[in-house]
Amino acid sequence: MSKLDDHPNVRTAVRYHEAVSRFAGPEELASFLHPDLVHTQLPNTLFPAGTVRDLSEVVAASQQGRTMLSHQHFEVTGAVAVGDRVALEATWSGTLAVALGDLPAGHVLRARVAAFLDFRDGRIVDQRNYDCYEPLRPAVSA
Repeated sequence: MSKLDDHPNVRTAVRYHEAVSRFAGPEELASFLHPDLVHTQLPNTLFPAGTVRDLSEVVAASQQGRTMLSHQHFEVTGAVAVGDRVALEATWSGTLAVALGDLPAGHVLRARVAAFLDFRDGRIVDQRNYDCYEPLRPAVSA
């Protein structure tokens, strides 16, 4: 069995993450997302209190990401679908375009991601992310 389930919602979830990786514009991102979207990011290193966003806030956050990151990449390493739910595992990396605290521009952030996406009418209506970031340490000069 392949790592990725051959299900239409899995294919959509993978294409959505590819679009996010390349900083797709608002219209393209919205094409994957249901108007009633609720995106929950559980507490993690970058968002200690977590976040809950609706469609407009998700699109705005994606556009803001363009100012913080010069590059980002999601690699979906596994996904399965049951009915209208997709469980997805990915690795993420993002290169800072600007300094973030003690981290200089050019520093690469890395995380392992588990996401659960519920679909309605072929679009993501609910997304819950469990992002596990590698320690945020500046590179040590020799």
